[in-house]
Amino acid sequence: MVSDDWFMKRVAASAYFYNMLARFGNWRTLLLLLAVGIVGTTVWYTTYLSKKIGSEERQRVEEWVQASQLLQSTSEPDAISFANTVQVNNEDIPIIATDSAGRIVEYKNLDTAAIASDATYLPTMLRRLQAQREPIRWQISLEPRLEYNVYFGNTKLLNQVRYYPLVQLVVMALFLALITVLITTQNRSTQNLLWAGMAKETAHQMGTPLTSLQGWVEMLKDNPDAREVLPDMEKDVERLKLVSDRFGKIGSQPQLVLANVSSQIAVMADYIRKRASNKVSIVYAPPAQPIEAHLSPTLFDWVLENLLKNALDAIEGSGGITISIEAMAESVVIDITDTGKGIGAANLGRVFKPGFTTKKRGWGLGLSLSKRIVEDYHRGKLFVKQSEPGRGTTFRIELPG
Repeated sequence: MVSDDWFMKRVAASAYFYNMLARFGNWRTLLLLLAVGIVGTTVWYTTYLSKKIGSEERQRVEEWVQASQLLQSTSEPDAISFANTVQVNNEDIPIIATDSAGRIVEYKNLDTAAIASDATYLPTMLRRLQAQREPIRWQISLEPRLEYNVYFGNTKLLNQVRYYPLVQLVVMALFLALITVLITTQNRSTQNLLWAGMAKETAHQMGTPLTSLQGWVEMLKDNPDAREVLPDMEKDVERLKLVSDRFGKIGSQPQLVLANVSSQIAVMADYIRKRASNKVSIVYAPPAQPIEAHLSPTLFDWVLENLLKNALDAIEGSGGITISIEAMAESVVIDITDTGKGIGAANLGRVFKPGFTTKKRGWGLGLSLSKRIVEDYHRGKLFVKQSEPGRGTTFRIELPG
């Protein structure tokens, strides 16, 4: 039997770029840290600005109160003109003054239309201003002593400065999402080109020696001394043809046909069973009625072979593999369960990445290739349904019904 490992070397270059990314860190994490740094700096600076603007606004209200007091205590034209100018210039800070009993005695820069139409507007605004800032005392007269409490709120400018970090955070999140989608799409496109290019090149390079081997096999059939080795040679040649056909289909969009999935699983289970140890049990009970789906039989066999070989590696010479198939309303579900070493939580998100492997030997392309075949070519799903270290793993295939 000719191993697939030699041919997988031809495709291993597709994993190199992604392994380099893993060595130097996750680019998504770097982008997130950069965004957090930018937003954090902006929050700090806008907090500083809002405090500065808030302090200036309080000073302006204090000047307005002093101007009001001056108007009550002087008759000098210059002083009156100055005080009126100060009061007129305050056109954006909402102000409500109350007496000692809490009654509203004066207000400024509020919505006059709302005041006229809604009796609850002024009390509501007063409660809002009371919650925002400490009041300023307005001394109305000296004898007897009478004071008003002047409550004031934020200007539109101050509110905009305070809400700016939130707006920036939303914009940054949208920007990061867009960048992530673009980079992911670009990386996936690059990976697809690598897969297709290496697969086509492999199939092309195998074509010439395969033709020659077939010719030599036909010539050896006439040699009585070679008849004992011919069956094995023919099997190896057929195996090479199958591998070449698989790579050829990876390099282009395969034609899907309606096939008996349950029957294909039985054939592949029997194929793996003959090559497994006596200490390994492979259990598969085909359903009474055939279950069909549209697929590429050659490529789907490759998926089954990869998953079953992966299960054999996981159980490490002794254990069991169970295969089940079920026809759902809109899909065909296939579960392959082993009693092997399982997959740790830290590796669950990486099992399908090109180049990832826990074996001492191997290129880490089997599961990645299988996922590509199922999801890109068959519009299905391939994922780890469940896994527990020391107890085994279940891979699930979902094909459109």
